[in-house]
Parts: sequence; C-alpha cells; structure tokens
Amino acid sequence: MESIGINWQLLVAFLINFLVLFGLLTAILYKPVLKMLDERAAKIKESLEQAEKIKEQTSRSEEQIKAAVEAARKEGQVIITQASQIADKIKEEAKEGARKEADAIINKARDEIKLERDKSIAELRSEFSSLTILAAEKVINESLDAQKHRKLINEVLDQSNTFKQN
Repeated sequence: MESIGINWQLLVAFLINFLVLFGLLTAILYKPVLKMLDERAAKIKESLEQAEKIKEQTSRSEEQIKAAVEAARKEGQVIITQASQIADKIKEEAKEGARKEADAIINKARDEIKLERDKSIAELRSEFSSLTILAAEKVINESLDAQKHRKLINEVLDQSNTFKQN
C-alpha cells in the first residue's frame, strides 16, 4: 500500500487516534448531551402535561363561572319578580287607603253639610217666626204673646215638613 502513498503506521496511528477521540467524545460529550436532551424532553413533556391540566382547570372554572352567572341571573329574576309583586301589593294598599280616606272625607263633608243645613233651617224658622210675629203685631196692631205664637208657628212648620216628606 505504500505504492499508493498510504503509510500503514500512520494509518494505524490515525485510526487509533480517531477511536480514542471517538471514545473520549462519546464518554465526555455524547452521553452528557443525550442526558441533557432527555432531561429537556422530560421538562417539555412535563410542561405540556401541566399546560393540559391548566387548560382543563380553566375549562372547569369557565363552566363553574357560567353556572354561577346563570344561577345569579335566575336569582336576580326571582328578586325582580318578588319586588314587582311587592310593589303591586303596596300600590293596591295605597289605593285602598286612598279610597278609605276619600270615603271618610266625603262622609265628613256630608255630615257637615247636613249639620249646616239643619242649622240654617233652624235659623230660618227662628227668623220666620220672628217675622211672622212682627207682621201679626203690625196687622193686629197689638202685641201678642210671643211664646205662644212661636209655638204655634213651629207646629205649623212641623206639620208642613211631615206632609212634604210623605
């Protein structure tokens, strides 16, 4: 092989150097790099698993939040309905109170009107009897017993009221 230009001793020395270098690189560099790559792959796998767990937890949390929001919405509707019913009840109570108050005011006004009417009638009777006595005195030109005359006029007025009511 020397004719081709290959030196066996040199070739064997290169091969031995290559194998020693390959052995050293394998022992010193290749195994730690593989170990580091395996550790990194494990960390990535672990991170992906954690990401998946977080995604599941987020999904569950979203569902719980949606359920809570739905429950709160339903509870709000119930509260609104109850408030509406209470408002209607209060409104009806206020209307009833106003009706009762109005009826009381009307009845009081009627009683006052009746009292005023009775008072006016009494005053008219008194004035009428006084006028009648005065007219009778002028006609007869003498003084009559005022007390007897008033009694007579009141009896006549009472009889006339009895006829009017029938």
